[in-house]
Amino acid sequence: MATDFSGNTVSKNIISQAVPLIMAQIVQMLYNVVDRVYIGHLPGSDGLALTGIGLSFPIVTLIMAFTQLLGAGGTPLFSMARGAGEDGQAKKIMGNAFSMLLGCSVVLFVFCYCFRRPILFLFGASEASYVYADAYLKIYLAGTAFSMVSAGMNGYINAQGFPGTGMITTVAGAALNLVLDPVLIFGLHMGVSGAALATVVSQMVSALWVMRFLTGPKAILHIRKACLRIDRKLAGQITALGLSGFIMQATNCLVQVLCNASLRDYGGDLYVGVMTVINSIREVLTLPVHGFTSGAQPVLGYDYGAERFDRVKSGIRFTTAVGISYTILAWIVVNLSPRFLLSIFTNNQEMLDVGQEALKLYFMGFCFMAFQFCGQCTFVALGRSRQAVFFSLLRKAFIVAPLIILLPRLGLGADGVFLSEPVSNVIGGSACFIAMYLQVYRRL
Repeated sequence: MATDFSGNTVSKNIISQAVPLIMAQIVQMLYNVVDRVYIGHLPGSDGLALTGIGLSFPIVTLIMAFTQLLGAGGTPLFSMARGAGEDGQAKKIMGNAFSMLLGCSVVLFVFCYCFRRPILFLFGASEASYVYADAYLKIYLAGTAFSMVSAGMNGYINAQGFPGTGMITTVAGAALNLVLDPVLIFGLHMGVSGAALATVVSQMVSALWVMRFLTGPKAILHIRKACLRIDRKLAGQITALGLSGFIMQATNCLVQVLCNASLRDYGGDLYVGVMTVINSIREVLTLPVHGFTSGAQPVLGYDYGAERFDRVKSGIRFTTAVGISYTILAWIVVNLSPRFLLSIFTNNQEMLDVGQEALKLYFMGFCFMAFQFCGQCTFVALGRSRQAVFFSLLRKAFIVAPLIILLPRLGLGADGVFLSEPVSNVIGGSACFIAMYLQVYRRL
């Protein structure tokens, strides 16, 4: 059942939004993580198959960045329009976001497919690992439109108060992915190509479900043909709010490229594979706090649009407390069982031996990531795009990226690459949260 977020307590509204969203994101994560689990145990690859998948990460992340820019960028505007009772404007926002996502997906597919070889070598590939990276990427790219539409438009289902339906969006596709992966990878001996094909088919199912709902009778606000024509002013507003998420993902792409290139130089393909595993663990462990803050956004945005500022402040406090508590718990788990976490994704003994200390280094100061997520969540939910963009850039582009280049050259070698992440979390996360507190929370 849909909700307008005005009846229950703020914490209950956030939980009701966040829990199904987290479940949906867990299922969404399985698209890629399950691929890595199977590929990491592929016989005869000596870890190179997993390294090849890791080399594809920056391109996958770049696609996600444009999805954030054009999809997630419109959902805060959509929520505020709903809160203000402007349903016509909300429909126009949703229609414009869909058209922009679809057009962008075509451009990304053509560019990345045509230039995938030079791109992969730029991203840290060797001749040995390129074979696996290319086999995966050329099939994965065929599903670019499905990926962007399913992820970018699902937020408009959640923002209408249907988080359970939003969860179903990814459950069907991910369940199919779970079935197809072992069949295609091992049963039909397709290897990394089978993993990519399973992902594309699954994303297609998710995209079809999203569009069926948003054009069907159950949605409160529907995608209509009259709203698909792109309005320049509205497109500018959508991209302005989506820019913070885009920059976060785009700078993630930059960081992944620098990590792979530095690790190739200081440790070889083995260390690139270790970073692939660590990134997979990071995705799993950051998902709950990311999902929780994402679930809070439509609630905070609605209450802000309705000028219920006490409820906005209450929501910020609640989101922050949950985020910090969870990230401390996750850090403890990493330190108690690093080898077990690594073994989920690989059975390569060299990767397991090298990866334990690397994993501990990477996750130091993990709780400060919660400050970054909560600060960004608040800025985006309340339409403060400039602050959100600035702090997205600060942590990744101006702190972690230079550290990846600098620390290995100071004698730390590959360890310097892994240490760059916790340093950026402490500095960038603290700065973002303090600014949010001073500029937003105290003024509400």
